[in-house]
Amino acid sequence: MRTVGAAVCDRGMAIVLGEPGADRLSGVVDVLREWQDDGAPWQLHPGDLGWFWRFGAETTAAAVRTWSRDGRILAVGLLDDPELRLLRLTVAPDARRDRELARHLVEDVTGPERGVLAEGKVCVEAPRGALVHDLLLEDGWKAGEPWAPLRRDLTGPVKDTGMRIEVIGPEQAHVRAAVQRASFDGSTFTEEHWHAMAAGSPYADARCLVAYDDRGDAVAATTVWSAGPDKPGLLEPLGVRRERRGHGYGTAIVLAAAAALRELGSSSAIVYTPSSNVGAIATYESAGFRRLPEIRDLCRDA
Repeated sequence: MRTVGAAVCDRGMAIVLGEPGADRLSGVVDVLREWQDDGAPWQLHPGDLGWFWRFGAETTAAAVRTWSRDGRILAVGLLDDPELRLLRLTVAPDARRDRELARHLVEDVTGPERGVLAEGKVCVEAPRGALVHDLLLEDGWKAGEPWAPLRRDLTGPVKDTGMRIEVIGPEQAHVRAAVQRASFDGSTFTEEHWHAMAAGSPYADARCLVAYDDRGDAVAATTVWSAGPDKPGLLEPLGVRRERRGHGYGTAIVLAAAAALRELGSSSAIVYTPSSNVGAIATYESAGFRRLPEIRDLCRDA
């Protein structure tokens, strides 16, 4: 792990900002798995790193930051923007109100020389209730655009719509990639990206699903990420081909995703989307998801 910087805390132990390197990235994923809990505030999920892994292990490792004390990771951040404008940050459950950690996090995201965020307008996604969230607000950071998180409990059975759903393996990677590109404007997802993603450690607990219509055409797709038994699983991403929307395919693939996560032992299925995306929210709600309080990044204009 490459050490970026450190500060001495009141307990006499340094809080160290680091980059894990590709060889230690799986250990960071394991830490994120441990932190997932249905009662926790919305936070970075192992599946977020898993989806980013489509760019390769080295690129993913370069986008990850960790904050540790005495060798223990207390916070993990993913730079989910190539220009270093967005940091998706989460904190260990027992360290969310740790003042020294929070102060260090604020200093690191505020100073471009720390190697986290760039100069100018930047944003941080931090769990609500974490002290770092409060300190950024006190420091003048403003709330950004609202996002809608949704959750579905998986203790009961999930409805089977009868639609043909396939779990995608290496031979069908090109199908999964094609549906992704046909579902999202500007998507660059390729078969090679799928293979890179599937080689990552988070994909050991993941599944790619594709839905087919009555003619045998692939019309919708998603990837689901388990964090382990009795923990929330993530849908990231999920899309329906632009020209095939409005025919129930979205609801069908969402239900299939929930069922897949239930088979993997997940306690719930979670997903989030911009609050302005009313169509997507309606689709998730039609599949039994319940909308949770909105979340917002904290942003600094300059």
